[in-house]
Amino acid sequence: MSDPAIAVLMLLVLILAIFLGFPVAFTLMALGVAFGYYAYFDPHRMWRAFERAVENGADGWTLTETWVGGFFNNRIFDLFVNQTFSVISNDVLTAIPLFLFMGYIVERSNIVDRLFKTLFIATRNLPGSMAVAALVTCTLFATATGIVGAVVTLMGLLALPAMLKARYDVRYASGVICAGGTLGILIPPSILLIVYGATAGVSVVRMYAAALLPGLLLAGLYLIYVIGRAVLNPNLAPKPSKEEVGDHSFLEITWMMVTSFLPLALLILAVLGAILFGFATPSEAAAIGALGGVLLAAAYRALTWQRLKESTYLTARTTAMVCWLFVGSATFASVFAYLGGQQLVGDFVTGLNMSPLMFLIVAQLIIFILGWPLEWTEIIVIFIPIFLPLLAHFEIDPLFFGVLVAVNLQTAFLSPPMAMSAYYLKGIAPPGVQLPDIFYGMMPYMLIVILCMVILYTFPQIVYGLPNMIYGG
Repeated sequence: MSDPAIAVLMLLVLILAIFLGFPVAFTLMALGVAFGYYAYFDPHRMWRAFERAVENGADGWTLTETWVGGFFNNRIFDLFVNQTFSVISNDVLTAIPLFLFMGYIVERSNIVDRLFKTLFIATRNLPGSMAVAALVTCTLFATATGIVGAVVTLMGLLALPAMLKARYDVRYASGVICAGGTLGILIPPSILLIVYGATAGVSVVRMYAAALLPGLLLAGLYLIYVIGRAVLNPNLAPKPSKEEVGDHSFLEITWMMVTSFLPLALLILAVLGAILFGFATPSEAAAIGALGGVLLAAAYRALTWQRLKESTYLTARTTAMVCWLFVGSATFASVFAYLGGQQLVGDFVTGLNMSPLMFLIVAQLIIFILGWPLEWTEIIVIFIPIFLPLLAHFEIDPLFFGVLVAVNLQTAFLSPPMAMSAYYLKGIAPPGVQLPDIFYGMMPYMLIVILCMVILYTFPQIVYGLPNMIYGG
């Protein structure tokens, strides 16, 4: 069997192991080391060392040491150590634990409950006001945390029972929460964009600038859909009564917005502005955000030792997962390329004589399908590196490709049968909410994501406009 065939076998074993439920990071490392041992193994050097020991009259213990030493004298172990050190010392990745900590501490600070109630009162005259409030809250909270499961779960506990009590259609209500909760992996400061930037060698700062307008565009399309459905079919979202919203003056609503919406919005804008305008690196801005999250929790009197300990533990656990995924992916990718797998894939794709548009469609379709069984972290660190060397051939900017991937991965949480947002919501939803209803409610948003991708391809200046304006072409 040739080396490229071994590389293909390596990839097939990885896919099979993932579908069988093996831990992805450790599977990557194990396959990288196992197949790498074969790739880098030099039996002649091992036998020469053993023969020299025999010629020198070495005893049995020395011969055993020589044999064992020769067995482990394989460059794959050096590669594994070097990849581990490279990931751990990567300055770009230091922003991940800081942003995670900011998200976890904000999640546990009771800010979202106050924000949702305030936005509901402020938008009470809009069609589908409670759904609008839920979507805006999801967008802001998802931007602050970037953790889809946390946003969908928390908003499912806060907003879904309130909407059902207000006689909202269960499909309409659940779809809003599931779609809004996924926006955090697209709108900066997004951890996905940091991981993609580190994987693709693209500036994280430019990625943030490029993804901001597409993220707001997608959120705006969601908002248009929510209000439009409520206008066309008022039975989906009955108008709230005065008893449900209470009687509040303009000054009262303004004060509620100042004390609930403004602090979190300012925290996000401060972090994002510091990055985009060059006042701080992503890691430094993430540190500011983490400190701001702690101060915000303290200001709301929600900072306790237990919450601080939980946030720190969750941050360490998630960061370790991402870092070991990077180590495993880097080791796996190096061995895969050394065996000729990357060249084989490249020759196959370029031999199809596809146009750049067709390549983009095929690549995004593959990513869409991978989104069913895999998390976005696994897709970015395992499969995106396979596409990256092909971008130059098709003259596709990695920046533009990365934004399309970030938008596309919204569908990974919204497309049945493996839509994780639906399972997050079902886990905490009232007993009357069925999984098929949640799936049905999410489907329109998946079509909106596809529409957003078409708009971005048709008008690429939505992606390039802000980074070109701030940093030049």
